[in-house]
Amino acid sequence: MASMLEYIKIILQKVSFDRRLFEKELRKAIRMLMPAEVKRLRQWCYDNYGTIHLPVLNTCFARLSSLG
Repeated sequence: MASMLEYIKIILQKVSFDRRLFEKELRKAIRMLMPAEVKRLRQWCYDNYGTIHLPVLNTCFARLSSLG
């Protein structure tokens, strides 16, 4: 059985064509995951979508780091 993190990665891959959908699903993912998983997701997102969705990633993950 796949972990929630792996499931979220699949979802993000499927919606990556649309900035708004990608951002919506990423925000949901950040709320659902444990802090260690969010760190892994953050790295994966920047590795895979840093060129296409950099502003979205910076916004979503900046809010996260300002809270913690």
